[in-house]
Amino acid sequence: MSEIPASSGIAPSEGLRERKRRETRQRIAEAALSLFLANGYHGTTLDDIAAAAGISRRTFFSYFKSKDDIILFGLDADSAMLIADLLKTSPDVPPLDAVRNVMVKRIERYTSEEMIAIDNLMMSSETLLVRKQAHYAEQERSLFNALCEVWRQPERRPALRMVAMVSIGAMRVALSSWREQTGPRKPAAKFLRDAFDSLRTEL
Repeated sequence: MSEIPASSGIAPSEGLRERKRRETRQRIAEAALSLFLANGYHGTTLDDIAAAAGISRRTFFSYFKSKDDIILFGLDADSAMLIADLLKTSPDVPPLDAVRNVMVKRIERYTSEEMIAIDNLMMSSETLLVRKQAHYAEQERSLFNALCEVWRQPERRPALRMVAMVSIGAMRVALSSWREQTGPRKPAAKFLRDAFDSLRTEL
């Protein structure tokens, strides 16, 4: 992924201070990701990131606690855009189809090279891998909440919770299969579509 997505859903009433803080946070994250891809995760220091972003090391800690937090910031921003897309869905669309559509749309934004690069970054940090598991759980909660916003009937909530659970599961299986493939590489979006097709067939 060549850049970390800008956060979506910015409030119209955002003040100058909030806007500057958001832009600085984004600048730090993008500078860090460029360094990670060029020099490796462990080969990039906090001083390197601060210098590239034009801030002091002390200022860095006003925005992020660690290098791990920068990667997770990117994942959170991407998840926020996925949720924003889902909230625009018509309630006439079946929930599982809606989730599949927005997930495929998000993953299609990235080339295989970008996916490989960010995947290698994730695999290079044990602490990041552990935190990624918690990120999946948070994604599931956010997805469920968004589903309940679109399909508001209370009696559908148990089924919507299952949609959230199996959708995150399908995404994890798809990314694992994409990572383990051999020969000419197929795009991650294909694996994601196949995972949802298998899910529908088996259910």
